[in-house]
Amino acid sequence: MKRLAGVLGGVLVVLLLVSMPAFAGEPTEGILSQVVPSAAAPAAEAIGDLPKVDTGDTSWILISSALVMLMTPGLALFYGGMVRTKNVLGTIMQSFMALGVITIQWVLFGYSLAFGPDIHHVIGSLDWIGLKGVGLEPYPAYSATVPHQAFMIFQMMFAVITPALITGAFAERFKFKTYLVFLILWATLVYDPLAHWVWGVGGWIRELGALDFAGGLVVHISSGIAALAATLVVGKRKGYGQEAMPPHNLTLTLLGAALLWFGWFGFNGGSAVSSGSLATSAFVVTHISTAAAALSWMMAEWAYRGNPTVLGAASGAVAGLVAITPASGFVGPVSAIIIGLAAGVACFCAINLKSKFKYDDSLDVVGVHGVGGTLGALATGLFASKAINPAGANGLFFGNPELLGIQALTVISAMVYSFVVTLIILKVLDLTMGLRVSEEHEVNGLDLSQHGESGYNY
Repeated sequence: MKRLAGVLGGVLVVLLLVSMPAFAGEPTEGILSQVVPSAAAPAAEAIGDLPKVDTGDTSWILISSALVMLMTPGLALFYGGMVRTKNVLGTIMQSFMALGVITIQWVLFGYSLAFGPDIHHVIGSLDWIGLKGVGLEPYPAYSATVPHQAFMIFQMMFAVITPALITGAFAERFKFKTYLVFLILWATLVYDPLAHWVWGVGGWIRELGALDFAGGLVVHISSGIAALAATLVVGKRKGYGQEAMPPHNLTLTLLGAALLWFGWFGFNGGSAVSSGSLATSAFVVTHISTAAAALSWMMAEWAYRGNPTVLGAASGAVAGLVAITPASGFVGPVSAIIIGLAAGVACFCAINLKSKFKYDDSLDVVGVHGVGGTLGALATGLFASKAINPAGANGLFFGNPELLGIQALTVISAMVYSFVVTLIILKVLDLTMGLRVSEEHEVNGLDLSQHGESGYNY
């Protein structure tokens, strides 16, 4: 504990020394003279009168869509390696099938609810149901240079991975058929409204002036808090706390983490909806923050437990990716280091509180995505700079304390909404379909009981 306290103290000193604008290393002018607004905050005034498809921007958004799509199979490997051998296929299947279910939901009505014409600042209308009117010309409210369908498919990949993140909380014990229904309900009732609030034209959080470049609120806080609700409703795994449940294949987990790191460049860089300077800045700070978080988690774990672990390094990298996501289009390189260092230590401490609060968050979704997303959203209120993105706002350290208050308000709003609605969804499903597999099926494993096959044949 003394060693951990020393590490934490050192990190805090670093944060204090470099957090002020004079040390932050942010440019004060010029680097984004041709920047377009982010997907999170498109500005009508920045859009030309005659939208025209730009092949460079379109290429980048399509490549970014493919990168974000790859993150969901990457998540499947990341989670799959952390469960026991008997549950590897069941865990992978949950992430993989999110690609199928959410794709269809998004095309039929999800995209229209999230980004369609606004209804009272709360939800999109169904004017775009079945992608009616979502064509191959730009839709200026979201991008003046890429086809509307390109923007739609990019946003689809965010909608796919978000509910898949939640599965880490109830891994090894959830019915697959119930999970498929949960996907549709959660995406429709939680993800789509939040996406509209934050990114949709007319959404109340967007109108409030909050900044969420690539999904701190929409993706990570929503899934992290939903995971907390799931742990409370679904309950603990059989034998949790009495028997060891170590990861069965950390090689698989590290490969998954590497794919997440790779795909995240599209996640954050693509949210510029442009292949220019803003995409470059988001790409760069994403990598920097991830590296810093992997290091800080490793050092904290080394001090606390006596060994730096592969699982810790992988988890730290994901924590850094999560924390930089909302800030990636608004902060510079040194701010990214600070955010990454803080995220690694904060998320490491958070997952170690599970035993104290006695909840079974199997794969640490709450500690990494809930805590990391919250830290990133609040850090945006500290380190955001209009020198990085003129379409954004300055944060506390750049003379605008109001932004931090706005960020805090929206974080609380997203938490409350996601928790309450997820709780209701799970309670209804528990009463109608049942959430958990039987005790016998849980003992035998989800691979055999839910899918009739095994991940390994020896």
